Amino acid sequence: MSRAVKFGPVAAVVGFLAFVEFTSGIIQGYYTPLLTDIARHLDIHDADVNWLEGSQLMLSALVVPALAKLGDMFGHKRILLVSTAVTAAASIALAFTDQFGVFLVAWALQGFYVVWLPLEIALIYSRSRDRESPAALTRRAAGFLVAALELGAIAGALSAGALADSGIPIQVLLLIPAIAVSACFFVILFGVKESPDLTGGRFDTGGLVLITLALLAFTGGLSLLRINGPADLLSWGVVLLGLLLIVPFVRYELRQADPLIDVRLFRSPALWPVFLTAGLFGVSVLGAQAPLSTFARTDPSEVGYGLGATTGETSILIGAYVLSLVVGALLFPLVTRWIAPRMALIGASLMVAAGYLLFLPFHEGYVQVLSNMIIAGIGSGALVAALPAAAAAAAPVHQTGVATGLTNSVKTVGGAVASAVFAIALIQHIGGGTGGGTAGSFSGYVTVWLVCGLTAVVAAVSLYFVPKHAFSDAAEGTEPALR
Repeated sequence: MSRAVKFGPVAAVVGFLAFVEFTSGIIQGYYTPLLTDIARHLDIHDADVNWLEGSQLMLSALVVPALAKLGDMFGHKRILLVSTAVTAAASIALAFTDQFGVFLVAWALQGFYVVWLPLEIALIYSRSRDRESPAALTRRAAGFLVAALELGAIAGALSAGALADSGIPIQVLLLIPAIAVSACFFVILFGVKESPDLTGGRFDTGGLVLITLALLAFTGGLSLLRINGPADLLSWGVVLLGLLLIVPFVRYELRQADPLIDVRLFRSPALWPVFLTAGLFGVSVLGAQAPLSTFARTDPSEVGYGLGATTGETSILIGAYVLSLVVGALLFPLVTRWIAPRMALIGASLMVAAGYLLFLPFHEGYVQVLSNMIIAGIGSGALVAALPAAAAAAAPVHQTGVATGLTNSVKTVGGAVASAVFAIALIQHIGGGTGGGTAGSFSGYVTVWLVCGLTAVVAAVSLYFVPKHAFSDAAEGTEPALR
């Protein structure tokens, strides 16, 4: 069977979904070079930018399980439309306020876009399930979608930097992503067909309430830690409460015939390392982006560290990083032709670890920082594409959306934890004791690099325990060769 025929049933939908992911990339890349400008627009400290990131990650962690489950039940396209409408409304609101509280709420609601990729992967897998090699086909499609996502991020980052340097007011700059997301809604409405396999059923409202309470307590405790500092016992108590609330949620879900999240998936030898890796990966891919941007913008003549880059130079740095993610996403399905997907995932995690740990000795020049980000970016791009595809391949047929959604949910939880930790680290001893004003502390940046590197190492170790035949289309009882 030819390559073209193999892609036949999903080619059209992948093309339209690529536009959706290009728009997602614009959202993810456009704002990063503007974070310092946004902080000045809102009259907040550089470290407070992490509040924006943390609030969005918190809401994302809450909505992804529900939306992924609703996608399996009532249609992945239908939920794509709902999440896109919310994202568009929030993006429009960002351009019309300079109040930090309103901006924070709109920024959080914009996080509905994080469910797009899991729903798309579930939709593609449902269309390719009756074809030859569905797992490999899904990996290739996922790589293509992630490449579109990262190209959108490059376009967003470079255009934001160029437009900001031209002197366009920040309010006008913030309208551009809103226009892109609004167009995305109509692309989905008219270009994407619904999934062929829908489970229907009754939505698990009780499970949603319990997991929402647990996540709100956990992330709320992290927010209190940002405000009150790491020595505050009340904040730690709220964090612990959030963790303890997971217990009644798990017990409740185990009694449900059709649970919101089938916690038994976490017992699967093929899936638990994927979920753990996703959570650890969220630390760097979500939690570290704002610190990397503010480090690049920090003036070394004032505090003794940083690159002193302009908005345009920072956008080029971010653009190069995102281009490396494109390379990683496109390389992953090619690499898995010669080695098992499990080994490719381990290699990608180790590249992320190497990239961030190299920041410890090499961070003083633009080229050094760029090189580190490219190494980490190649590994990150592979993981962004591979994790939801791996979850889809290893999950039960009727749980595809839930499994792919869980990779994003735990990733956002990992990012939320990291965002809180990094915000606390960066605000300690501002300017390294040199009176650097709004600059984050150097010891905080070292913490960011060290945590990102070590969590990636732990992810690689966990993936070693995945069964060797997992995530592949090998016949039952066989394993893909490590050629």
